[in-house]
Order: sequence, then C-alpha cells, then structure tokens
Amino acid sequence: MFVISIGVNHKTAPVEIREKLSFSDNALPDALARLLDYPVVLGCVIISTCNRTEIYAHVTDVENGLETISGFLQRKSNVEPALIKKYTYTSAQHKTAQQLFRVAAGLDSMLLGETQILGQLRTAYQLAQQSQATDKVINTLFRYALTVGKRARTETGIDQHAVSISYAAVELAKKIFQDLTGRSVLIIGAGKMSELTARHLVANGVSGVIVSNRSYYRAAYLAGQFGGRAVKFNELPHYLEAADIVISCTAATHYVVRAPEVQKLLAQKPGKTLMFIDIAVPRDIDPAVSCLPGTKLYDIDDLQNVVDNNLMERKRAALLADAIIDDMVEEFARWQGELYVIPTITALKKQGEAVKQQELDRALGKLGTLSAHDCKVIKTMANTIVNQLLHTPITRLKEFALTGQGPVYQEAVEKLFNLEDLEQPADQPVAQQPLQVEEQSRAAGRHYIFK
Repeated sequence: MFVISIGVNHKTAPVEIREKLSFSDNALPDALARLLDYPVVLGCVIISTCNRTEIYAHVTDVENGLETISGFLQRKSNVEPALIKKYTYTSAQHKTAQQLFRVAAGLDSMLLGETQILGQLRTAYQLAQQSQATDKVINTLFRYALTVGKRARTETGIDQHAVSISYAAVELAKKIFQDLTGRSVLIIGAGKMSELTARHLVANGVSGVIVSNRSYYRAAYLAGQFGGRAVKFNELPHYLEAADIVISCTAATHYVVRAPEVQKLLAQKPGKTLMFIDIAVPRDIDPAVSCLPGTKLYDIDDLQNVVDNNLMERKRAALLADAIIDDMVEEFARWQGELYVIPTITALKKQGEAVKQQELDRALGKLGTLSAHDCKVIKTMANTIVNQLLHTPITRLKEFALTGQGPVYQEAVEKLFNLEDLEQPADQPVAQQPLQVEEQSRAAGRHYIFK
C-alpha cells in the first residue's frame, strides 16, 4: 500500500490549465466518490484553491494509482493527456508526505509562509472525512500535515514578518504606538493601496477612519467600508489633528501635506505623536515633516526595505521549517512502514508464545513438584529466550519496512516461520494528533477513534 499525489500549482501550470483542473466546493463530494470507485484507490483528499489542485491518495499500486488519477483529471477537465503530463507533478511515499507538509507549512505558496493555505488544507481534509473518502493512512498523513503547519508557524514565526507594502505599514505603526486599539487613521486618496493599508490597520485595532479624496463620492464609498466618515479634500488640514496615522497615496504632482500645516497642528497639540505613511510616487507628504518633533514619516522606499528585510527573515524561518518537515516525514514513514509489518510481527510473537508455552508445559510436567520460586525462574528463562530470539528479526523487519525492500523481507519472514492467519492490527492513536475525529472504515465496517 502506498501514498501518492498528483497536482498542479502556480509554478507548474498557467491559470488556463489550473482553472480547468480546479474543483468547486459543491463538486468535491462527487469527485471524491468517483475516485473511490476505482479499486486502486483506498482513500483520498482533494485540495483545490486558486493556486493549486492536488489529489492525495492511498493506493494499492503506485504506477496504477498515478495513471488512474491522471486519467480521472483528464476526463474531468477535457485537457489533452499530453498536457496533463506536462503540467502536473507527481510523487509517491515519503516524497508525497514531504510535498503535503511543505504545502501545510506555507513553503510551497506564492507568498512564502502564508497562513491561508493551512485553513484550506484543513477544510479539504474535513470535507473528505465527511464524504467518508479517507482511510487510516490518509487520516494519519493529514494529521501529521496539520501538525507540521502549526509547528512551522509557532516554532519559526515564518508568518510573523510582513512581506507586503500595506502590511509593512501596519508593522511600523505597531512599533510606534505598540497597541493600535482605539487609534484613528486619516486616508488621503481612495485607491487600492490606501484601502489595503487601512484594512490591515482596522484589523489590528484602529477604530477611527477618515477618508479624504478629490472625488468625494469615492471617499464616501471607502469610508463606508470601515464605518468611517468622508471629508472634502480642501478641508483636509482641519482633520489632521483627529488622526494618529496618516496614509497618503494620490496621483498629485505636488505635496498634499505640507510641513507648515503639520507644524501648526503640533504646536496646538504638544506631546502628540503623528505617523505619516507616504505610499505615493511622486511623494504626497513634504519630506520636511520628518524633521518636526513628534512625527514619524515613512515613504515607499522605507516600506520596501521593511518588506525586503522581512522576506529574508521568512527565508531563514523556512530553513527551520524544512528541518521540522524532514523530522515529520521520517516519523510518518516509520509509522507507515511499521503499519504494514504489524500483522507479521504479531503472528511471529504469537507463534513464539505458543511454542514457548507448549515446551514450558512439557518441561514442567516432567520435572514434577517444584517450588514457586523454581517455577518462576524457569518461566522467566523461557520468556527471555523467546524474546531475545525474536528481538533481532522483529527489529530488522521494522528497519527494512522503511525501505523499498520491506515487502520482500516481510514475505521472507512469513515463509521462513510458516506464519498463517495474519491478524490485522487494531488502530492505534497517532502521536501529536491536532484533531479528534472518528474514522469510518469503509472496508472493515469498523469505527476507529483517534484522540
């Protein structure tokens, strides 16, 4: 049994291919059901976002599984088979776990370390569970992935460094005011960049929003999105005193905010701190404003420097996240490898126990009456002999289970020891599970609880 994946993303396929291979939320349950109709597919999850479509599956055969799912995508999209092969990427076993874990950690995203993908992955997994499309292996794989995604962010801080101009402004504002709760912002210009910056500020606690624009209608529209108020452009200087933060991004060819106006305001408001964010080119705010006491002025170059420095921080954090991924890939591979040899190990132990008990009963019967101490010594010796004899083959079998030769050694042990009636192992809780869910085993008709 193997885990495989096949998919496309923003790096491998243009949007006209990605859109044909994408799945709407409403189409996912039916798509999952159709995948499960193929005998080779034992369990699956489909992740479909604007930047990627990926199918993760537990299959009985790698080559057949990849060919089957590739054909499924071709029929679904009507994309030529040659183009499917050209634009999709595939993986199997530990490479599949590595791919999924990188996605969960935000290392495979257009924006390094972005957080949205982890929620999208969780939603895709839960939908697959609700559709009874997952099995034990897929459940474990995705729980490991969710754990990786959480650890990558909490242990490395990869998502804590702003890598957009608009959010860099928020980061600088937090350094100046510490807490943005209750602060007010004056937005000059009603363009997209001003809107994004204001939106991030409001999301971080800013409560008062004033918008001024040459078109009063556009100012009123933008102010309405934040429950703020619009003011006429020619009345702008009168509202500077109501703001803690001023964002300016207009198409003006001259300074919109001049130093004398700000100086007059600060003279009337001693001790006031006023932050200016000038995103415009040419600049909207007189550079002389930065020389006034109580002011902080940042232009587009300052913000870009913050973004560049933060991107370097994210890249450093990504190296730490890669180490987490490597550890978790190895842990999942160990779990998966051992999963398939558990029936053999169980049968081997059962046979050893049967032989030990048979010979122990025979020996004790011949020895006649023995003291309790003597019986205990003999039983302990018998247990020790069996355990030591089986320890090495069991340990080696677990080691080989992590390699491509695992099935060969498993079969050899079964034949050498003439093991029959192998019992399927009961499900065991997986370490560090981020979710508590119930798995429906479609094949066996049993319920498994993971905690």
